[in-house]
Amino acid sequence: MGFILRLLVNALALYLLTQVYSGVFFEGGAAVGSVLIAALVMGIVNALIRPVLLLLSLPLTLLTLGLFTLVVNGVVLLLVAAVTALDTAGFGAAIVGALILTVISWLLDAVVGALGLDGRRA
Repeated sequence: MGFILRLLVNALALYLLTQVYSGVFFEGGAAVGSVLIAALVMGIVNALIRPVLLLLSLPLTLLTLGLFTLVVNGVVLLLVAAVTALDTAGFGAAIVGALILTVISWLLDAVVGALGLDGRRA
């Protein structure tokens, strides 16, 4: 149940990102299937590839006091855009989109937690 909920929250976050920021969009419109596939690919990339990128970029992340993580998140969004119907207007748009996506996901996670849908007990 937790996986399905996390997938739906990620899909909603991606959809909301495309609605509030024009630099990230779905080719041919945001069909439900393409949004769910992009959210699934985003979860896989975040679980498998993002930790490797963070490890490889650790010296730069330390040098920039953590700000290079924004670049890594932008690269992750570009990777998802490369294999799904999600598209970005460029590398800068991917970085801004990743930042907005982080804020939207954080807000949605807070709402899900406040409603008690995450399965945790207070």
